[in-house]
Amino acid sequence: MTKPSRQSVNPHPRRRPLRIILITLVSLVVVVLLTAIGFVVWTNNQIERVPEQELPSLDPVVSSETHTFLVVGTDDRSTLPSDFDDVFGDFPGERTDTIILINFTLGESAQIMSIPRDLRVEIPGTDDNGLPIGTNRINAAFAFGGPELLIATIGENLGIAINHYMEIDLAGFAKLVDAVDGVSILFEHAARDETSGLNVGPGIQTLNGEQALAYVRSRKYQEYRNEKWVTVGGNDIGRTRRQQKILLNLFEQVAARKNVFNLPRFAHTFAQEVKVDAGLSLAVIIELGRTALELPLSNIDATTLPVIDFKGEDGKAYVIPSSEAEAYLASFRSKEPLPN
Repeated sequence: MTKPSRQSVNPHPRRRPLRIILITLVSLVVVVLLTAIGFVVWTNNQIERVPEQELPSLDPVVSSETHTFLVVGTDDRSTLPSDFDDVFGDFPGERTDTIILINFTLGESAQIMSIPRDLRVEIPGTDDNGLPIGTNRINAAFAFGGPELLIATIGENLGIAINHYMEIDLAGFAKLVDAVDGVSILFEHAARDETSGLNVGPGIQTLNGEQALAYVRSRKYQEYRNEKWVTVGGNDIGRTRRQQKILLNLFEQVAARKNVFNLPRFAHTFAQEVKVDAGLSLAVIIELGRTALELPLSNIDATTLPVIDFKGEDGKAYVIPSSEAEAYLASFRSKEPLPN
C-alpha cells in the first residue's frame, strides 16, 4: 500500500492565505504610518520660524500643559490674490491689524483676549533716529520694532508673559477659511460695509476667504434694520468682536467631523501661511492641535480688554483700560476664569 506523500497532507489549509493577508495588512499600516509621518515632517518644514535670538522677550514655558500665545494678524497686502475685489487698499508696509492673546491649557480650556489696536501704551526703546518712542498706540510697536517690540510692549504695559508668537497676513487668513470650505456665520440682519466689500443677507451665510476677510476688517459695519441701513459696531471694539466670532467659528469648522477630510489641506495651508517662534516645536504643535480639536466651545472664554475712549495731549484718539480692565488682566495672568 502506497503511503500518501507529505505534500498531500495539509492540516492547516488556510494558514498560508491568512499569513499573506496579515503580512499585507501590516505592510499597509506601515505605509500609512510612514506617509503620515512624512506629511507631518514635511508640513513642519513649511512653517516659517522667527529665530530665538530675535524674540528675547518671549518667556520660557513653565509648564508643558499651559501656553500663552500672541497671535498677530498683519495688514500686508502684497500677497493678496489678484482676483480679490480692489477694496482692501494699496498701502505699503505691514502693520498689526489684529492683536489677540490666547491662554491654552492642554485638554482643559482656552482664554482669548483681544487687544484694541488703538490702546494707549508706553513703547520701550528708540526709533530710527535714536529718540525714545514713548506714548503711542499699541499697534505702532510692531511698526517700529516688529514682533519683539510688540511682545515687550505687552509685557511692560499689561504684565502678561508670552510664551509663543504666531503671525498671519490677510491672504493667509483668507486661505485658511477656504481650506475648510468657508466659515458659517449667523447674521440677524442683512449686513454690509461698502469700504471692505462685505455684502450679505440675513440668516446663516457661509463666507469664503475673501468674504470672511471683508467681515473681520469691516470698520463701517452696517445692518439693514427697519428698512434702512444703520451703522452698528463700527468702532474697534465691534471689529474685535467680529474677529473673535469668526475665529471661534473657524475653530468649530476645523473640529467638525464633516471636515475630517479637510484637515490635511488645512494643516498644509496653515504651515505655509503662518510665521511662528522657533520654540514652537513640531511636538508642541501636534499636541496643541490634537487637544484643541477635542476642546468644546463651552470651554473657550473670549473677551476684549475693557477700554474707554481717550483724547491724548498729542491730539491722537486712543482707548485706555477702563476700571474693569485690571480684573480681566489679573484673571488672564493667573489663567483663572475671566469675569462675566
